[in-house]
Amino acid sequence: MDQLQQVDQYFTNHREKHLEEMKEFLAIPSISSLSEHKPDMQTAADYLANLLEKAGMENVQVQPTPGHPVVTAEWLHAEGRPTVLVYGHYDVQPVDPIELWDTEPFKPEIRDNKIYARGSSDDKGQVFMHVKVLEALLQTEGKLPVNVKVIFEGEEEIGSVHLDQFIADHKEELATDVVLISDTALYGPGKPAVCYALRGLAGIEITVKGSKRDLHSGVYGGGVQNPIHALADLLSSFHDEHGTISVEGFYDSVRPLTDEERATYAELDFSEEDIKEETGVKELFGEEGFSYLEQTSARPTLEVNGVFGGFSGEGIKTVLPAQAGAKITCRLVPDQDPDEIVRLLRKHIEANKPAGVDVEVAEFDKGKPFITPMDHPLIQAAGRSYETQYDAKTAYVREGGSIPIVSTFDEILGAPVVMMGFALSTENIHAPNEHFHLENFDKGLRVVSDYFHEIKDYKK
Repeated sequence: MDQLQQVDQYFTNHREKHLEEMKEFLAIPSISSLSEHKPDMQTAADYLANLLEKAGMENVQVQPTPGHPVVTAEWLHAEGRPTVLVYGHYDVQPVDPIELWDTEPFKPEIRDNKIYARGSSDDKGQVFMHVKVLEALLQTEGKLPVNVKVIFEGEEEIGSVHLDQFIADHKEELATDVVLISDTALYGPGKPAVCYALRGLAGIEITVKGSKRDLHSGVYGGGVQNPIHALADLLSSFHDEHGTISVEGFYDSVRPLTDEERATYAELDFSEEDIKEETGVKELFGEEGFSYLEQTSARPTLEVNGVFGGFSGEGIKTVLPAQAGAKITCRLVPDQDPDEIVRLLRKHIEANKPAGVDVEVAEFDKGKPFITPMDHPLIQAAGRSYETQYDAKTAYVREGGSIPIVSTFDEILGAPVVMMGFALSTENIHAPNEHFHLENFDKGLRVVSDYFHEIKDYKK
């Protein structure tokens, strides 16, 4: 029996034990955005550290930050072999609306070979998978085929606000040849995908202020600017009727797709009708001149995520509100800079500000876009490892979402980032009834184990 066969048998023999441990991990309500869960964040970090110690990792530490802890560990005895830095996050999103969950979000339950719980897919289930890969390799082989460092954070869902500084402060300890992340999705059921690019992020909140207090619409209406009307005009100025963003200079730095990338997109088994059915919309709409896949992964966006102001309760209240607002996020592509995009948004807002109101702009999450060359040997190796378990050709894709810390790994550590996800887009990430298909958990264990062996002879 060769090494990977032994590892495969280990996963089979310990599957029930591993699932029980995963349930314990998922049961910890590690919601990073809610202050009342700060003790739970520490509990989750400690639990993760304990798993790593039991797996056989060394120098396991729960390191404090000004926010939530960072869990680190290492095993560095593979002389002459490359070093892999495994990243993931143990924090999760809030569970609201709680009434839409079929089972309690922090009481994990397995149904139809899927595990239901908040964080099961994003990202605690996939983090747990990596820990079990390390355990299996160390317990069956007594060593790892490569050097491995681990960094698991507790603030990804709130923008990794303290991790940039942590990485900068620990640059030498985190030095690596490649960063490995499982926080993305397969292309579809049974269809593996290596993500080689992520969109960046720039978020703002606009507040439109009119009168010093809410006014009676019968007394003042028609003579005083309504902030909601002003906000609607301002929001409509961001796009033309074809879905193109109208902010001057917004597209100036966008790196176009290469011919090879366009050819790869064309080869993907994609159906717009499937998207319509999945989303429940009658027709798709986006920037003119680009396909849906390009619009959602390789082109920048400007989306209004929320609008507020005035009276929205039952019945009617004849009020002219004192202020109104909107939350906006932009997804960015290489080589757009979040700070520059925010500057352009501010300039556009000032130029299009309606009469009779003041407009304030507050900045929120920012993250730079990221790309690793699709033909990089570490990217291609990931594709080969997927194909040991999935009976389908690996797709090489850009991800429409953002993982802001990825660009930090690239800039500070100077290492390529390989994103091998095992989630599915249909697993209700950030929504009620989040779940993780255990078929992909089982295959993911074996894919990642193979990948460590696949790249053991890699040289820069």
